Amino acid sequence: MSNWDYLSKFILIGDSSVGKSSILVRLTDDRFLTDPDPTVGVEFGSHVVEIPETGERIKCQCWDTAGSEAFRSITRSYYRGAAGALIVYSICHRPSFLHVADWLRDVRQHAEESCSIILVGNMQDLCGDEDGGSSEGPEQADTSTSSEGSTPAQRTSKKGAQRRREVTTEEARTFAEREGIMFVETSAKTGLNVTEAFQQAARDIHSKFVAAAAAKGNNAHDRGAGAHQQGHSRPGVGLVTPTGEDTAKDRQCCVVV
Repeated sequence: MSNWDYLSKFILIGDSSVGKSSILVRLTDDRFLTDPDPTVGVEFGSHVVEIPETGERIKCQCWDTAGSEAFRSITRSYYRGAAGALIVYSICHRPSFLHVADWLRDVRQHAEESCSIILVGNMQDLCGDEDGGSSEGPEQADTSTSSEGSTPAQRTSKKGAQRRREVTTEEARTFAEREGIMFVETSAKTGLNVTEAFQQAARDIHSKFVAAAAAKGNNAHDRGAGAHQQGHSRPGVGLVTPTGEDTAKDRQCCVVV
C-alpha cells in the first residue's frame, strides 16, 4: 500500500543560481548541495509532506527547472499540469527578484489555472539581519554587487561571506499579496523554512481540491460525468487510487493527466 494519499506536481522556477537545486536536495535528502552545477533542462525529486490538520499525506513530484534563458522553451513544457509552483529568487541579488514578474507570467500562462504559487526568497543565511525589516531599499542597495552580469553564486563564492540584503522582506511580501500568492524566506543551507514552503503550497492545493470535490458532490448533473472527470480538482488533474484505479473508494490521489 502506498504511503501517500495525494500526488501533486510541483515546479521550481526562477533565475539561475538562486538555489533551486539546493532547495530540492534539502527537501529530498536533508543535506546542503555545495557548489552545485547549473541545471541543464530539468531535474526531478519527490518528497511526502503531511497536512497536520487531517493527517493526509501528499507526495510532491518536484521538477527543478533550469533558470537560463537558453532552456526556457524546454522548461516551459514541464509547467503543464503543475498544481504547485515555487518561484525562487535570492534576497541578496535584486535582479533575480525583479525577474519574478516574468516567471509569474509564465506560470499563469502555461501551468494549471488554479496553480498554487509561492514566492520563495532564498539564501537568508547570507544576510546578517533576522527578518529584513531594517535592510536598505532598492535606491540604497550596494550597486557594486548588484550588477545584472553577476549571478548570486558568483557574488557569494567567498566561503562564509555575509552579503548585503537587496530585497526586503516587506517588499517581497507586498508583491506577493498584490499578486495573490504565498510568500516565505528560506535557507537551503540551514534548512530554514524549506519544508514549510512545500507544506504551504501543499495545504493550498489540498484545500482547493477538497473545495472543488465538495462543490461537484453538490451538483447532481456532475455525477456520472465520466471516470476522468469525477472528483477532479481542476483541469488536467484527475482522481485515481494509488494502484491506478479510478474510484471513489479507498484512499485517492490527484494525478496529472
